[in-house]
Amino acid sequence: MSFIGADDQGFGIAIASSSPAVAARCAHLRSGVGVVASQNVTDPRLGPRLLDLLERHGDAETALHRLTTATELVEYRQLTVLGSDGGACFSGGHVLGVHAAVRGDRVVGAGNLLAGEAVIAAGVAAFENATGELEERLLSALLAALDRGGEAGPLHSAGLLVTRHGRAWNETDLRVDWSDGDPVAELGDLLRRWLPERDAYVARAIEPGRAPSYGVPGDL
Repeated sequence: MSFIGADDQGFGIAIASSSPAVAARCAHLRSGVGVVASQNVTDPRLGPRLLDLLERHGDAETALHRLTTATELVEYRQLTVLGSDGGACFSGGHVLGVHAAVRGDRVVGAGNLLAGEAVIAAGVAAFENATGELEERLLSALLAALDRGGEAGPLHSAGLLVTRHGRAWNETDLRVDWSDGDPVAELGDLLRRWLPERDAYVARAIEPGRAPSYGVPGDL
């Protein structure tokens, strides 16, 4: 299951799955353009293609329609896309188990193999009602979906990625590629460690001479 969201500064995604390394295969972001989740029986090639179409046409519905009508085996795919002007979602006829896709205010959620149809709506509502950084709002969506049952089976991987306008990289790129415990809780721990240092790492890329010291042994 995934939640893609936006604020005035950028785009992001929070995603979790029973399979390994979900963020590496399913999460796609492009600064100033948008964010895509390509999931279910995943084809990672669809993420960049959908972002190309979004960049070209500027409209999520148009981009998704052009992709799905020109792609073989698309009935096995579940796709969501969000750009500056809104989002769109697609669930093919062969999407697995109980599945749902919900659009909200600057957020789109989708999932398959769910414990219930209300799972995704709960996450979308949580994003809309949350405050704070985009990363925190996306994590809130994922946690709310879990509170409503999440996936029918245990989760093993999770990821949280955010790109901000004017950056050529993902400012936040956190992943739990495999866990026999609680990958979303582990992701939350990573986020709490990362957020206080995020802006310093951005400064190190842009203005290294003025960036804060690493403060580690050997840093003179």
